[in-house]
Formats: sequence, structure tokens, C-alpha cells
Amino acid sequence: MAMLADTVELVIGVDTHKDTHTAAVVVAATGAVIVQTTVAAAPAGYRQLLAWADHHSGLRVWAIEGTGGYGAGLTRFLATHQEQVVELDRPKRAARRHGAKSDPLDATRAAREALGRDRLAQPRAAGQRAALSVRLAARRSAVQAATDAQRQLHALVTAAPDALRGRLRGLTTHQLITTCGRLRQRADWDIETSATAVSLRTLARRIQLLNREIADHTRAITALVRAWRPELLTRTGVGPIVAAIVLCAWSHPGRCPSDAAFAMLGGAAPIPASSGQTVRVRLNRSGDRQLNQALHLIVLTRLRYDPATRAHATRRRAQGKTNREIRRCLVRYVARQLYRLLETNPAFDPT
Repeated sequence: MAMLADTVELVIGVDTHKDTHTAAVVVAATGAVIVQTTVAAAPAGYRQLLAWADHHSGLRVWAIEGTGGYGAGLTRFLATHQEQVVELDRPKRAARRHGAKSDPLDATRAAREALGRDRLAQPRAAGQRAALSVRLAARRSAVQAATDAQRQLHALVTAAPDALRGRLRGLTTHQLITTCGRLRQRADWDIETSATAVSLRTLARRIQLLNREIADHTRAITALVRAWRPELLTRTGVGPIVAAIVLCAWSHPGRCPSDAAFAMLGGAAPIPASSGQTVRVRLNRSGDRQLNQALHLIVLTRLRYDPATRAHATRRRAQGKTNREIRRCLVRYVARQLYRLLETNPAFDPT
């Protein structure tokens, strides 16, 4: 793959922050810094930054840190003006002499880091992918909060006074939430029992509210997936939430140049760890962990319900493979299958 210095003349590195963005123009051929500036992280600042860049002639590319975070607004603005943007997920920080650090230095490092890489990531798409991403984030937060509240509810029941504990023991989680949500005060209860009942009712109603929020997000996510890439839902083990996670990681055609790159993104590509006469690979613990979890969930579902996958696992066990090795191979296969499905299907609407 061609290096960035072979295709452009200028690289504009941008160090993004909540209130300001600092940019540095670097000559691609030499790495020399021409000029630096800082603008506000707002539409007026984006226009100022683009006008400032236009003063320097030459084919250019923007290297932005955090295109999905602090740099999201600038990335969208540049995309609407047909500017070429690459994403720096985690720039390597050079050793700083005497602790030297500043926003201009970080912007320069971002540009030089882009020049030194042979593979550069594209920013993830907006529109439907972004809508899925924010829905997934809100749903994930609600699920975590509901899970924490359920644990607290069970803990309170375990230590509750006998007047409540005897009534609530042995109930399923759903029954416990329903019963606690309807608790009423009684005149013969002491202060500890009354306080426990109020706390149980509050937790139960919070869980009920969160469950309704989770259901709302799930319906919205399902509708978005069906409108964008419904063919994903025809694959065994791929439900709306898993499909949404896969789509958010994949983003758009061409972002991952191959199924191997997509597998690496999901932490599903084994890492070579051979030395001398020892030939082996090790588990990949990097990448998008949500995508990795989604791929594993697909494999576990297929191992349970898909006859072809079960037959494959039986055959591999007969060859001496462990269950863990079989699952890892299947995860890599699923990553390849989903990538090819997404890349070869022309149904794509970036808006």
C-alpha cells in the first residue's frame, strides 16, 4: 500500500479538545511544520480552520484524533466540503524531552504519525450508523443500570426483616420486581421494615422504568437495522442488537480493506507468536470488544441451534481440536462471512 507521502503534499494534523482544536500543517515530503493555529470547536471555528488551510496550496489530507469524539463535528464539516480525512485512533506519543507537551506539538505529532503509517483508518460514517451507535450506547447504559438495580434489590431482600423476607423469598426476578413495585406501608411495621419496603419499591419501579426504556431502544434499533441492512437478520445467530453492533463497527464499504482487517478490528484474528522451532499463535485481546463479543455470541448460538455448525464442531473435535480452538476458528469464519455479506451487497445509503 502506498504511503501517505506518495499521494499528498500536505498533512494537516488536528489535536481535538472539547472547546478548541489545534491544527498544524506539515509538508508530506519532509515532515517540516509550516504553520500552526488554534480555533474554537464550533461551526465558526471549523469555517475559520478551512479558510486557514486554503491559504496553503497543495493536495492535502486531514489527520484527526478522535473523529468519533471531540473531533466528530469537525469531521462532519470537512466531509460536507469534500475534504479527505483520516482517523488516528491511538497515535504513538514520542518521548518528550523535559516533559514537553502542548496542543501544537500534539497536532504536529498527529500529522507525522499519519505520514509514518502504511494503513490509515477512515472516519466512521454518519447517518444511519451514527443513529445506531447512539441508540446502542443509550440501551447499553440502561441495561447496566437495570442490572445493578436488580442486584441491589436481591441484596436488600436477603437482609430484609422477616416480615418482608418471608414474603419475597423464592420469587423469580420478574416476580420480585412486580411484587416490590406494589409494596405498601403497614401501620404495624417498625422503622427498619418501613424503610426497607420504601427502598425495595423505589428500586423495583426504577427497574420497570429502565426495562421500558430498553424495550424502546430495542424497537428503534430493530427498525433501523431492517431499514438499512435487513439481510443481516437472515443469518443464524444474528439478532437486531448483534446486527447493530456489527454495522457500527463496519460503518461503510471500503472502511475495512479486507475480511482479515475486519477480523482484526473485532479481535478475531489470531496474533502470530512463533519463535525458533515453536510455531503458535496467541489470542488477540485488542480491537473493538463489542464487535468481538457479538461475534462470539453468534458462534455460541450456532453451536447450539445450527446443525451445520454442530457437525463441523464434532468433526473438528475428532481431529483433536479443543472446544476453545473450535470457537476461535468459528469466530474468524463468522467475521469473514459477515464482512463479505456487507461488502458485496450494494444496498448502502450513507445518509
